[in-house]
Amino acid sequence: MANSYQVQEVYEAVQAGENALQSLYRAQEMLDKARTWGLFDIFGGNLFSGIMKHSRMQEARRCMEDARRDLSYFQKELRDVHEPGLDALAGEFLTFADFFFDGFIADILMQSKINEARRQVAEAIRRTKELLTRLRQYS
Repeated sequence: MANSYQVQEVYEAVQAGENALQSLYRAQEMLDKARTWGLFDIFGGNLFSGIMKHSRMQEARRCMEDARRDLSYFQKELRDVHEPGLDALAGEFLTFADFFFDGFIADILMQSKINEARRQVAEAIRRTKELLTRLRQYS
């Protein structure tokens, strides 16, 4: 049985992971919208579609910055949890998160980068969910 300190650390990590996951879902949604408007703009858009594309891309950028901040906090909370069996997975995730957005935010306004961003967000969602499942086993 874990002591109350360990239970509190796991709880805090789960909460941080849930927040990061929600931010990632919002980023995924905004990237999908940006992609749709970007494609519409490329294949016969007009002034309105161009404005919508840029608006959605700015929203996607903001959401990705939020996700980056929340993933960083999740990393911090994961470092506080020391449970056998979780350490290896957490270590792998921490390495992944360190490189997740590295240099990417600045390029998000390019249509060609949206698909890569969508792939990275989907991978971050998968890894975050996997970690949350493991964390819940310790609470």
